[in-house]
Amino acid sequence: MWKNKTVSVVFPTYNEKDSIRAAIKDFFASGYVDEVVVVNNNAAAGTDDEVQATKARLVHESAQGYGHAIWKGLAEATGDILIIAEPDGTFSGHDVIKMLAYSDDVPVVFGTRTQREFVWEGANMGRFLKWGNWAVGKLVEFLFNTTILTDVGCSMRLYHRETYEKIAPYFSIGGSAFGPQMLLIVILNGIHFIEIPVNYKKRVGESSVTGSKIKAFFLGMSMIGMILRYRLKSWFGWRPPRGANPYAP
Repeated sequence: MWKNKTVSVVFPTYNEKDSIRAAIKDFFASGYVDEVVVVNNNAAAGTDDEVQATKARLVHESAQGYGHAIWKGLAEATGDILIIAEPDGTFSGHDVIKMLAYSDDVPVVFGTRTQREFVWEGANMGRFLKWGNWAVGKLVEFLFNTTILTDVGCSMRLYHRETYEKIAPYFSIGGSAFGPQMLLIVILNGIHFIEIPVNYKKRVGESSVTGSKIKAFFLGMSMIGMILRYRLKSWFGWRPPRGANPYAP
């Protein structure tokens, strides 16, 4: 709990069987997390057993994709403050405290993995991913005249419940590009946010997306296309239409 507000963490899982138990314990160890909701998104065999050996609550989502898993997890979470992260060993439960501190001032806190001092040895943040995320962040910052953005791909984020309930009806991307869509929905709704550096460690196992430069490249191109479309349309008064999120409040 943080200043009388309950805190929920949402972990989507697909290929994190070997790291998820430690991640759950690490985030609970922050001392501020009341609930961890793990969304099994057709995950590797044995993942449920790892989760059930902890205090986390396990739910299942059959529709494949990062976005679908997050839609489900956020809908299941009960906290006043909602934190999204990955249970692959890359993020640190210690950063929960940092994000909560900033949440006193803004309803949305985005993490960034581009600060050299916070990127651990062995982390998958070489020049290609670092500068690619930075460039796309600067594109958004320039086109939408936002506060500083340096990492549109960072999946550790915090939302006040009221903000989640405001943006959830506009969720429409069920795949890996859902993270940037959330960012754009926040911006287009005029919601205040800040980006802060978080620790980024070596992943346990290999990512199904950023483990391949080719997949990461095409994901980046789809993100850029979406950013340009949203900006162009918004100049004519367009706002994201109600999406396909069946779990929207």
